Amino acid sequence: MAKRPNIVVFLADDHGAWAMGCAGNRDVMTPNLDALAQQGTRFANFFCVSPVCSPARASLLTGRIPSDHGVHDWIRRGCIEDAAGVFRGKDRAIGYLDGREGFTDYLAGAGYCCALSGKWHLGDSPRPQKGYEYWQAYAFGGGQYYNYEWIEGGTISRKTRYVTDEITDQALRFLRERPATAERPFMLSVHYTAPHSPWEEHQHPAEIWARYGDCPFTATPDLPRHPWQSPTAPYGYTPETRHVNLRGYYSAITAMDAGIGRVLDELGQQGLLDDTLVIFTSDNGMNMGHHGVWGKGNGTFPMNMYDTSVKVPCIASWPGRVPAGRVLQGLYSHYDVFPTLLEIAGVDNPLAAELPGRSFAEALLGGGDRADADVVVFDEYGPVRMIRNRAWKYVHRIPYGPHELYDLVNDPGETRNLIDQPEQQERVAAMGAALRRWFSTYVVPARDGAYEGVTGFGQVARCGLDNDGECPWHSRPVF
Repeated sequence: MAKRPNIVVFLADDHGAWAMGCAGNRDVMTPNLDALAQQGTRFANFFCVSPVCSPARASLLTGRIPSDHGVHDWIRRGCIEDAAGVFRGKDRAIGYLDGREGFTDYLAGAGYCCALSGKWHLGDSPRPQKGYEYWQAYAFGGGQYYNYEWIEGGTISRKTRYVTDEITDQALRFLRERPATAERPFMLSVHYTAPHSPWEEHQHPAEIWARYGDCPFTATPDLPRHPWQSPTAPYGYTPETRHVNLRGYYSAITAMDAGIGRVLDELGQQGLLDDTLVIFTSDNGMNMGHHGVWGKGNGTFPMNMYDTSVKVPCIASWPGRVPAGRVLQGLYSHYDVFPTLLEIAGVDNPLAAELPGRSFAEALLGGGDRADADVVVFDEYGPVRMIRNRAWKYVHRIPYGPHELYDLVNDPGETRNLIDQPEQQERVAAMGAALRRWFSTYVVPARDGAYEGVTGFGQVARCGLDNDGECPWHSRPVF
């Protein structure tokens, strides 16, 4: 058998596909991501599974839809066992993905050493899960950049150094201290909390914050507040607060970019780059004023499926194997990562027949791009579901709407909802039928989001028949 490659996956948090220099943004400073794109392949149309962190991450890891694994919203409770209320109030640890294998389980079973540094946010954070041997975990889903809880060896402690640097250093520690497993290939997950809020000046390094002091921030729109904007979003709408938000968002990205550069430098110094597939992506997209929204899918209520919420960056590099300087235009999804990584690693995929994703290993390694006619992307956020091809997007909100239809060729910014146009009713019916057929194939009735009151304000317990009597959804605040 040919030598199996090492795999490094950098996963950002709320990083919009538009927020990289290599994607055409001339405001943001991302020299290492831009270089990675030049050395490898960038996907121009890559989509998350759900436009909020926990379900997106659960689907990326398991290859399953939220209505299968049961994580439908960002996890608000269940991260740690905290009966004494030491950290964030009385809580209990919940293994939300217990019983659902991740691609890391199969890589570990095939001899890979799997390592995690950073954000987990899929429940029971102190417990190493899904085949990971090295486990340095951010305790919760988000929070301060300089004052946060961290888990090492099952012990929770509070740290005050910049969290992006902590995540990077723990990844470097794994790479430098792995002689016992040096003959085994490794899979390293580097999960940053950046560029998620908060974005205030005191949250980010002064030298990086200063770089954006005179930035005009012309790469993002300055629009009136969306009528569905969540009232709980900690974002303002004055020119001054817009400038602070974007300055902090870009500062977080640039600091993360520097951390990615340090990890890539270490791989180079150890002579590992030619044997390592490197992937950069994000859990979901992000609106920073796009559509008048500040936030991702739950930046509005009802939750939204705008491309700026569901499209994510994706760059892959593997010198000599992944073509350099290539940009693929086909439609790809996080569903596809599970089968792709197993195929590239030469590991059997026993779930191939039951998972929705399709491997893009051939395209990644220099084969042809996906043809538009063959590709449809589906997304899910509780009772909100989306079907999208190259030309059209249909969003269905179960049971009563409002629904949306967008002509992506003539209206790529999704500014004109055509759902009520008489000439579009045949298209609406056809896309709606295709959406129902697809979800009926992959939904597990016991965890079907169509029957769950997901609010976008957090999940606090297992859902459906896995629930033990507690309402799993955090109540929606009064508007």
